[in-house]
Amino acid sequence: MSALNVTIEGYGAIQRKIPSQIVLNYSDTVLVSDVLNDITHQYPDATQAIERCACAIGEDIISRQTYLSQNCTLVLLSPVAGG
Repeated sequence: MSALNVTIEGYGAIQRKIPSQIVLNYSDTVLVSDVLNDITHQYPDATQAIERCACAIGEDIISRQTYLSQNCTLVLLSPVAGG
């Protein structure tokens, strides 16, 4: 079994709270919610923004209950307001 690398990219308010790119390593499949918890433990100032963010891989918005089983880039998108 090989390691699973999840690259994190943040946009909007999250971008100001975390480094421009984070790579987290896991030994097995991992839930998106667990990845987010790991980020908030490392960067507590980002907690509020991460609690409200949308998560995406590529063009697809994904649930926090999605299992990640292969190397990927998880994009964190801050909520936007507008009309």
